[in-house]
Amino acid sequence: QVQLVESGGGLVQAGDSLRLSCVASGSVSSFTYRAMGWFRQAPGKEREFVAAISWDQSTSYADSVKGRFAISRDNTKNTVYLQMNSLTSEETAVYYCARGTGPIIHGAHYEDWGQGTQVTVSS
Repeated sequence: QVQLVESGGGLVQAGDSLRLSCVASGSVSSFTYRAMGWFRQAPGKEREFVAAISWDQSTSYADSVKGRFAISRDNTKNTVYLQMNSLTSEETAVYYCARGTGPIIHGAHYEDWGQGTQVTVSS
């Protein structure tokens, strides 16, 4: 099993940017050859997909964040990032990273989850 630890959350104003990081512990293969995803859960709402990246750097985004968010990964550091620009107050949520059960993002399932990092966007 892999442990995922998110960081980079905080309190920002609408229009600001944040970069989230998620570090995976464990063997290199447990990270490098797996899809990784970012999800978020706002108060009173269900968890929703934000972005994902496959082992070969293919990416996928929720429609609401396309053009503003960017997911990336550094396999040498077992780390996945989420660059978030032009944040809105509606994006206040706990952001979670997750490790996929396979290498690709199409139809991916996720089996390991971090504890989350709080992002609060003030209007």
